[in-house]
Amino acid sequence: MMILLIITILAILFLVYSFIPSNINKQKFFKKEKTKEKVIYLTFDDGPSEYTEQLLNLLKQYNIKATFFCVANFAKERKDTIKRMKQEGHVIALHSLKHKNSMIQGILETKKDLYNSLEIMNQLGIEIQYYRPPWGDSNIYLQYKLKTKNLQCVLWNVMAEDWEANTTGDIIAKKLLNRVENGDIICLHDGRGKNKAPLKTIYALEKAIPIFLKEGFEFKTIDEYKM
Repeated sequence: MMILLIITILAILFLVYSFIPSNINKQKFFKKEKTKEKVIYLTFDDGPSEYTEQLLNLLKQYNIKATFFCVANFAKERKDTIKRMKQEGHVIALHSLKHKNSMIQGILETKKDLYNSLEIMNQLGIEIQYYRPPWGDSNIYLQYKLKTKNLQCVLWNVMAEDWEANTTGDIIAKKLLNRVENGDIICLHDGRGKNKAPLKTIYALEKAIPIFLKEGFEFKTIDEYKM
């Protein structure tokens, strides 16, 4: 009986601390109404990595500005890539310190993760305004700290499962072209993933970007998005 009571209390605490606030936050983006304006927001998570420079080359080719939600420890390892992002007009945002799930982080770990991340980005000369928690998961304390730091939590409307081991560039491109609508925030990845996943993402964009442009879409950064 005592064990059941403890389990019940822990379950309630998890719901209140992580699950409910995390899912409420997700619904703000996942159910957002579409706009008539033919604009899409290209965003990338989990970098920078050894593939990011190649992605930047592609974006430069089409004069497209994107938003990069960077893992702070990865950014520290690739300072030149961060510098190039900034010089070429991309928005640099934050994607946690080490890419750990906030739903299972306690208050102290959550605070340390956020503060250390911001310090690293500050040392790189980047003033962070936007934050995306790994997997879109957060907790009530993280949401509170983001507000106190005047950071906007940004999720997405469209994914193409570009991290999956068995996907291909053609599959990713097809998903993007089928799923993207006016005003969507697209979440792709320039780091992590299996089987050199970011290379498939780059290939997919090589196919999809010309089609989006031909259809009249304009690419904007997240600082132009109406929250």
